Amino acid sequence: MSQNDDGTARPGQGQSQGQHAAPPRNPNAAPPRKQSTAGAWASGGTLFAGVLMLVTGFMDIFQGIAGIAEDDVYTRIGDYVFKFDLTTWGWIHLILGVVLVIAGYGILKGAEWGRVAGITLASLNILFHFLSLPYQPWWSLFSMAVSIFVIWALATDEAYGPDERY
Repeated sequence: MSQNDDGTARPGQGQSQGQHAAPPRNPNAAPPRKQSTAGAWASGGTLFAGVLMLVTGFMDIFQGIAGIAEDDVYTRIGDYVFKFDLTTWGWIHLILGVVLVIAGYGILKGAEWGRVAGITLASLNILFHFLSLPYQPWWSLFSMAVSIFVIWALATDEAYGPDERY
């Protein structure tokens, strides 16, 4: 195929064998977006966040069942301003765990409600684990760190669209 000096094909010249013309682009279509490195991290982070929400939800369910079944499973470490009955904490963690599992499923399915619910529930998870620090300090700190990552991943993923506002 012959070309002009600028590398474009000359009009009236046929394609050489084995080459096909590109299909015409829709002039109304948005230009394709380049995926940035941060966008790739956020997109992969969203999948990971959904899995983490499921795991954290199941762990909260088990933690809730343990708190409901035996009020003396966990021992309080030191004196803390917020004093709650462990059975109450068991029910809080059980309910939060079930809702976290549902939200994690929504995130993995790519539902917008899953993303909004995930950010909200991860925020609540930080709050509840802060309040349960005297009973499980290491698990509470770990769970709060995981929840911070989940919030970041869900809030920065561009797959949901930058034009959507809440």
